[in-house]
Amino acid sequence: MSSFLGRFSLLWFLFFFGHFSAIALPAPDDIPEEVLATEIITEARSPLNNEPLTTEEYVTLTEKQANSKYPPQISSDIRQKIFLLRIINLIRTISPL
Repeated sequence: MSSFLGRFSLLWFLFFFGHFSAIALPAPDDIPEEVLATEIITEARSPLNNEPLTTEEYVTLTEKQANSKYPPQISSDIRQKIFLLRIINLIRTISPL
């Protein structure tokens, strides 16, 4: 009698709680990570204005930036914010506040 109850309780458990194991499976249309890791990305964004670029345009832009003898220009507003952040950082190293 106890073996019948054991089998019945196992069947009852699988019937009511067996479908929870399917929740952990990925969706059928999900692309595996191994495939995504080997995928070649052919579109890029410009670091200057975040516009979409082709691969050729991106390569020419990065080469132009690497070969430029002038550093990239920063707007005066951003330059002022960087200056203020450096002052705040200096004050924090001196003051315990």
